[in-house]
Amino acid sequence: MAQDTFSCLMKLYLAHVARLCLVSTFLEDGLRMWFKWNEQRDYIDRSWGSGPFLATSFVVLNMSGQLVGCILLLARKFVPYTCFGLYGIIFMQVIAYSVLRNFKFLMRNMAIGGGLLLLLSEWRSEGRSKLVGVPRMDGIFPRPYMQLCGRVLLVLTFLSLLHLEVTAFSIFQDILGVAMIVLVAIGFRTKLAALTLVIRLSVLNLAKNAFWTVPAERPLHDFLKYDFFHSVSVIGGLLLVVAMGPGKASIDERKKKW
Repeated sequence: MAQDTFSCLMKLYLAHVARLCLVSTFLEDGLRMWFKWNEQRDYIDRSWGSGPFLATSFVVLNMSGQLVGCILLLARKFVPYTCFGLYGIIFMQVIAYSVLRNFKFLMRNMAIGGGLLLLLSEWRSEGRSKLVGVPRMDGIFPRPYMQLCGRVLLVLTFLSLLHLEVTAFSIFQDILGVAMIVLVAIGFRTKLAALTLVIRLSVLNLAKNAFWTVPAERPLHDFLKYDFFHSVSVIGGLLLVVAMGPGKASIDERKKKW
């Protein structure tokens, strides 16, 4: 009995940590737009020639959508609407910042989308779809397939971390990484594989994206900071997988029936 209680508490706290990590990239980006308002507005104006009004409107929408979205998700309020709104923010940023041209950034944005899909799945598991007007997806997109798609999208970020170098250590790292990616995607030994990826990504993130070691006035500081918090969000998605499990659309679930 005590073990079950401890397990439930660990799952609850892990889910809270996972949600905080997952929204961290939106929170950081929203605050960056607040403190670097003029730079963001001028960048959009120069890149697209949109004029000050449209550039300002973009920054306001982007900033407010991310900050309000983070607050609502952490408070567990209007989760479906908030997730769909953040999907809209991701789409806007993909277009505005030409992310489609950069494989690494595109994979990371898709991974964040997978994390949001897992958040939607977690919300549905809590039975909070009784509110009038809240989108219902039971018949359109069942929860097990939401978890499956979320897992697959979530591990896409690791494709950008493959070394593809002909050295013994790099080959070993790539093989291990691909193995863990496949295990999470198909849902086999899912929690262990997801936890392994959490540890790997955490170590790589601290080693490669230490933005605090670079002076704030240098452009590299912002690039490293962006990568750091994106990685933290992917870690949050993986922690949700550890807390929730892979769901019914997985080999782990099928094994219970064998």
